[in-house]
Amino acid sequence: MQTSDSRHLGKCTILLTRPPHQSKELHKLLEQQGAKVLHFPVIEIVPVSKTDADNYIAAQQIIARLDDYDIAIFISSNAVEQAVERVSQIRAIWPDKLKLAAIGDSTTRMLEHFGMRVDIQPATTFNSEALLAMSLMQNVQGKNIVIFRGIGGRETLAEVLRQRGARVDYAEVYVRQRPSVDLSDLTSDQRKGISAIIVASNESLQNLYDMAGTKFRQWLLNTPMVLISQRCGALANKLKFRHYIVAKQASNIGLLNAAQQCCEQYPVEDRDD
Repeated sequence: MQTSDSRHLGKCTILLTRPPHQSKELHKLLEQQGAKVLHFPVIEIVPVSKTDADNYIAAQQIIARLDDYDIAIFISSNAVEQAVERVSQIRAIWPDKLKLAAIGDSTTRMLEHFGMRVDIQPATTFNSEALLAMSLMQNVQGKNIVIFRGIGGRETLAEVLRQRGARVDYAEVYVRQRPSVDLSDLTSDQRKGISAIIVASNESLQNLYDMAGTKFRQWLLNTPMVLISQRCGALANKLKFRHYIVAKQASNIGLLNAAQQCCEQYPVEDRDD
């Protein structure tokens, strides 16, 4: 990583699309490199409530019998926050024998923030495939595994673990929603000054595309993107984004480095709204 003294992003304006409370570390890293940072959240995290009876009750029942599980997998930091809140409402402590698995660095840090140990985490690549490749996830025959996640999402993790003989349940503890705003909430000057937009999930990229509408679609497609994964890159290609760079590492440092590369490769030019 470049040192903060070099300020390689001194002429760049970076738009972050995650909720601000989830972007604090990346925001700080970008500012240390001299970037101006804007926030435009394209996804909202809402706890599953009693109005969603089926998912709410299913998660309650799983949490009530956590002692029956061998491994708990957390898909994201959101999953950790919501799971900890729900568990605290039902039981005093997490089972000692329960091994905790985290997909990535931010998820691990959130678990540690709540004083919980992390037993299983990929070392470099942070996705379901990397977790499945770990030795501790190979021999799971007969094990009970719970996956804490939001409603919906990829099925790869559960499918493979079931193929390996594990019994897998989902505890879906939050919902991802698209905010009821659009890109008109950014001023014309803000849009024209944006050097790159950082997007951390396929759902966020799709939401951003939809929030552009017809009025801002061409501007958005012409704006350089920093993407967190090859899957996100494939979606960007499908949606016909013209300029994007995929981070080599799905982490804040990876996104920072990709933002530096993006700003060097795609300097800001005047763009039509």
